[in-house]
Amino acid sequence: MFRVTGSGTCDRERLTRRSFVEAGVLGLGGLTLADLLACRTAGANSASVDRSSDTSVILVWMSGGPGHHETWDPKPDAVAQYRGPFGTISTAVDGIQFSETCPEQAKIADRLAILRTVNHGSGDHTKGNHWMLTGFEGPDFNKPDNKIQRRPALGSVASALRGPNVKGMPAYAAAPHLRGGTDNIFHYATYLGGAHNPFITNSDPNEADFQVRDLSLSSGLTFDRLEDRRSLLTSIDDYRRRADVGMSDMSGQQQAAFNLLTSAAVRDAFDVSHEPDSLRDNYGRHTFGQSALLARRLVERGVTFVTVNTQPWDHHGTANRLPTEQGARELIPPVDRAIAALIRDLIDRGLYEKTLVVAMGEFGRTPKMNSAGGRDHWGHTFSVLLAGGRFRMGQTVGTSDPHGAYVSDRPLHPEDVAATVYHHLGIDARATAIPDRIGRPRYLVERGEVIRELL
Repeated sequence: MFRVTGSGTCDRERLTRRSFVEAGVLGLGGLTLADLLACRTAGANSASVDRSSDTSVILVWMSGGPGHHETWDPKPDAVAQYRGPFGTISTAVDGIQFSETCPEQAKIADRLAILRTVNHGSGDHTKGNHWMLTGFEGPDFNKPDNKIQRRPALGSVASALRGPNVKGMPAYAAAPHLRGGTDNIFHYATYLGGAHNPFITNSDPNEADFQVRDLSLSSGLTFDRLEDRRSLLTSIDDYRRRADVGMSDMSGQQQAAFNLLTSAAVRDAFDVSHEPDSLRDNYGRHTFGQSALLARRLVERGVTFVTVNTQPWDHHGTANRLPTEQGARELIPPVDRAIAALIRDLIDRGLYEKTLVVAMGEFGRTPKMNSAGGRDHWGHTFSVLLAGGRFRMGQTVGTSDPHGAYVSDRPLHPEDVAATVYHHLGIDARATAIPDRIGRPRYLVERGEVIRELL
């Protein structure tokens, strides 16, 4: 059933605590629980990651929750209170319709797959944000721990297990920032360590003087002086790390920051001004459009995972939020254009099969419009867009009911989405565990499966 080798690993297909108890080796005279946990982690990680893979992911993060009725799952036959203010258009795939707000994506629907029945049942921004970014339920907004991330974000896992596709590039990056939206706070590495947090541009690629803040030197600071400071910091860190193991995170961040700052290749990767004006126009001369173009430049040059943060989507018409119609008219057309331009660009550059584009938020919107002309929070069914990645495109997966309220067929869980993303990256999420801060093995997914219709 298993074998403990000299290196402390276990050779097994699936190891459980019960199997050790049945074998009579857990406890006195055999393995301790700590030995078991270490064994599970080592065994789970063996041969579960294809480190030769050169695939990448671009996550279009739509914080606040885009309305599925207004994007990829319209309900044209419903009454007005459910149908909403927009009509429906045909797409490049017979039988698939999108909202009229998405004409550019409709033209390339044969290159898209829409998951129409993702659900977790919660209308809590905090829970939903954590659920979709990590695969696991997050803290309750009303609880004291509502800002504590429990599991690492997908991008941080990619950084830790795959690293960058080109040496010297960051493995995980974000543009233009990770601010804005509601509870947009779970993009980070937690127990994987600070070195696997995203490198964030924190500046607008649409600005004429766009410059990544952390890739420029302060006035009067030369690279020689920077090297001197680095040597001093290294010495100090070595001393402090012996007294405080928590410093290892900071040391990793400092090392990564220095490597990025001194790399001409990295600075070039972030320079969207090298792109032709006509291509920049195709993406749209706005923050999201140019951030999506930057994401393409980054994956083309070796970044494994890029998150592109959009404007907030919390359009419920109350509490100083935009009503659905106004919010959709302002936000959806530029995002529609940029996503379509990104996918066409990936195709033209031979990057489409290597790159998986994922567009999603933390949940959808209520099927029924409220009295303020908005849709409220809804986690019982919502849509996620996928493109590329050698998956089967030109389809929808799952069917929501005629009001877009609940799943009629083929429910999909956030863990299924996570498992599919990891599969594209060459990571077997069901067989891979990473120890948390106290050494417990945490599997990347516990019940999720790669979405079979895509394979």
